[in-house]
Amino acid sequence: MADSKKTHPHPVSEFFIQGLTSDGKQFRPSDWAERLCGAMSCFRPDAGRHAHLQYSPYVKPILLNGVRSVVVNEAIREIEPLAYHFVLSFAKDNDLQIIDACLLPDEPAADQ
Repeated sequence: MADSKKTHPHPVSEFFIQGLTSDGKQFRPSDWAERLCGAMSCFRPDAGRHAHLQYSPYVKPILLNGVRSVVVNEAIREIEPLAYHFVLSFAKDNDLQIIDACLLPDEPAADQ
């Protein structure tokens, strides 16, 4: 375990907001993830004139096991705490499921 801390002292911590309510119903509208991520697009390291044309690397829409979801990188908490709380409040206010996750490092390519 000590070795993993040396190679990855700050693992990327993320959580997923799934488009399912706590009772398993699908959240509507169907483009909710894209709308939420669009609202968060200005929170990015290279926010410039065209930041609104790309999703933030900290809040991105994904399809998780066939369910529209949003992956949130917890680094946004340090960058802009109000944005972080906005995303969490959105999930809680709409009774959406939140799943903790952690990105694993890519496996090195096998030598051929």
